[in-house]
Amino acid sequence: MELQRKIFDKMLAWKHNSNGKSALLIEGARRTGKSTIASKLGKEQYDSYVLLDFAIASKKIKENFHENLNDLDTFFQIISLEYNVRLIKRKTLIVFDEIQKFPKAREAIKYLVADGGYDFLRE
Repeated sequence: MELQRKIFDKMLAWKHNSNGKSALLIEGARRTGKSTIASKLGKEQYDSYVLLDFAIASKKIKENFHENLNDLDTFFQIISLEYNVRLIKRKTLIVFDEIQKFPKAREAIKYLVADGGYDFLRE
């Protein structure tokens, strides 16, 4: 429990200091609670959050990364519609889970962070 609190505190520090200019990477062995703590951060510290799990992401979401990165308004609108969540600029956390299963998302993170609209956490 104490370790979880320390990790959560570090995540909070990132949230308050990044100003949307960096993505947070959580590394660790499988099944150790990374998604759980990411969801906790999203639920408790943001107005909205969405978890994109690339192990189960829809074809529409994966196509979105190939087709709409040059039009971020459309890109984020598709995420909002597919996950039925309102994305609020500077008040939404977008979590990329199982990102190793979809290399295009890993490539895109740099450009998405540069946009500065949302906070990104990848596992």
